[in-house]
Amino acid sequence: MVAKESTTDVLIIGAGPAGLMTATWLARAGIPFRIIDKRSAKIFAGQADGLECRTLEVFRSFGIDGPWNESNHMQEVCFWEPDGKGGLFRSARIPDTVKGISRFQQCVLHQGRIESFFLDKISSSSQGKAEVERGILPLSIDIDEKLAASDSEDVYPVTVVLKNLDEEEAQPDQYGGKIANGLFRQFQGDQDKYYSSEGNSAANTEILRAKYVVGCDGAHSWVRKQLGIEMEGESTDYVWGVLDAVPLTNFPDIRHRCAIHSAEHGSIMVIPREHGVVRFYIQLQETPRDPDSKTESEKEAGAEATTKGRVDRSRITPEFILGAAQKIFEPYTIDVRDIRWYTAYQIGQRVSPSWHKNNRVFIAGDACHTHSPKAGQGMNTSMMDTYNLGWKLAWVCKGLADPKILETYEDERRQNAYDLINFDHKLSRLFSGKPHLPGQDDDGVSLEEFRKVFEKGKAFASGCIIDYNPSCLEIKPAEFGKKDEFGDLKYVNPLASKITIGTRFDSAQVLSQSEATPHHLADAMPSDGRFRIVYFAGDFKNNAALTEKMNVLGEYLSSESSFIRKYTPSGAKIDSLIEVLTVHASPRTSVEWFEFPQSLRPKDDCQREDYWKIFVDDDSHHNGHGHAYEKYGIDPSVGAFVVVRPDGYVATVAPLGKEGIEQIAKYFDGFVKVPTKPAEKVAEVDMYGLAEVSLPVLAL
Repeated sequence: MVAKESTTDVLIIGAGPAGLMTATWLARAGIPFRIIDKRSAKIFAGQADGLECRTLEVFRSFGIDGPWNESNHMQEVCFWEPDGKGGLFRSARIPDTVKGISRFQQCVLHQGRIESFFLDKISSSSQGKAEVERGILPLSIDIDEKLAASDSEDVYPVTVVLKNLDEEEAQPDQYGGKIANGLFRQFQGDQDKYYSSEGNSAANTEILRAKYVVGCDGAHSWVRKQLGIEMEGESTDYVWGVLDAVPLTNFPDIRHRCAIHSAEHGSIMVIPREHGVVRFYIQLQETPRDPDSKTESEKEAGAEATTKGRVDRSRITPEFILGAAQKIFEPYTIDVRDIRWYTAYQIGQRVSPSWHKNNRVFIAGDACHTHSPKAGQGMNTSMMDTYNLGWKLAWVCKGLADPKILETYEDERRQNAYDLINFDHKLSRLFSGKPHLPGQDDDGVSLEEFRKVFEKGKAFASGCIIDYNPSCLEIKPAEFGKKDEFGDLKYVNPLASKITIGTRFDSAQVLSQSEATPHHLADAMPSDGRFRIVYFAGDFKNNAALTEKMNVLGEYLSSESSFIRKYTPSGAKIDSLIEVLTVHASPRTSVEWFEFPQSLRPKDDCQREDYWKIFVDDDSHHNGHGHAYEKYGIDPSVGAFVVVRPDGYVATVAPLGKEGIEQIAKYFDGFVKVPTKPAEKVAEVDMYGLAEVSLPVLAL
């Protein structure tokens, strides 16, 4: 019997949040892909739970609102410290999220529910054709370097041999626990038992050839090992337990996020969850160790293995973790009911020095960076890795962009990983160290410093201030570079003085010109694979120069020489790759719809008008004024172009008129390919079941 052979554009290994984010992008863009996971079961409890502001913005851009609607929203953080008399006192309260940094605040919802929203979106975006294939294990991976260097869209340089696992092999090891736990994920060695040639045959293996592979297979990544990449960094002796349960307690702040330092027994972070559940991150000062890791002297003395020995996961139980928590909470009492999930992990900070091989096989998420979960970054950063990578793969697989854009993935995301590791290194040690006690001369951790580090890190942790380096996708002229109050170099064009090039484009309320309906501008730019040129036309009604620049833009966009026409495949909608959105600053009622050039309000194949591309920065009837121009630092008498990437990051800012048009054209000339074949004809039926038109190439 001969093993089955198949091909796909992208193979995703690992169906956690990073893998599902990749799949969501590819399904949205119509890219053939497969996503596999060695475990047979979906996650229904536990794992990561914190959702940061930027992640919620991204979910909204995909039309995924469930996480925000169902989660517990975090409002306040309380700090508790030892009072020097055997008790605890509340030393401070601060807002959980930096005020004004986003329209969302940090919230918590268990990972299984988050994954279910992804699965629904993948299914709907692919018309039910794509789903996670579970119980499948990769056995080998090989890259044909000659084919990998080819610019052809039709080569499959990566060969992966897959094995179908039986039901027993695909079950995660719960280490004898009756309650679902994540112990199998936390320590080295769990995967090794699978990668054996025993029992392999043509009947249960498949040879898959792919254009690209994305390894989202966790901290002990098999893909990373196959690429010969070793993580760099260090681990500590700090072990923490995690418990999800309904608490019974007299502790007054149990429904606030809390950071608690005890005098002698370690620390706890309290995270109030949905449906009355609370997550406890509990420092385990005494951790059961594997007897096989005893030193010779310990064996002779009949002693337990030291804290340096391997953690014995079979002896970490919910009762063991709860016992540690009860000591830390003293003099308050705590018990729990309805234990949903538990785990334990050893704190360490590691980053992969390389995130790809031949720009054909990539790693993402925990495969690239590991750290403690208390900064609320694990799942968020992992998803943002593949949110960065997914649209780039889509453009390259469609033959729309030069493969060199894939090189920007590692450069953009690795720097963020290093910043995260540095932050987590400091925070986790301050959290895990023994605190300095009032009135005593000791070398304990300064809890005042801990609070300052925690508060300062909130902006970074939100994900809203990540700043990508200059590249073919980020145009940062030297004259725009200025150091901020922290000494970091930021690039800001004076035409938009409050927009940092290289960061995510923040949202502001605007009104639709056609309906006077208030919208968040970001909601007009969903994650569908398109670039946006946001045309801030200014107060053109009261400024003849701005009116003339609008006419120049309108004529250019409707001409055959327009770069948008140049790069749009024949037969596709004119806005299918690069969309122009207008935001003007004239009084809404002083302007009529048909005053705007036709190219700013394009029609489809059936001559239907698009009424949702022109907005105004004006007062609404019920929601007040969004003051978008003020928020972005744009002068209404001058205006500006802002180019926004498919992942919502600001690529460049340019002046209005011919000069700005040429600058933007040059930007796209740097990586977009001229199409060599027409767009695929995809049937779209309108609400009356009448017209068939051509859907956009990427904006499906």
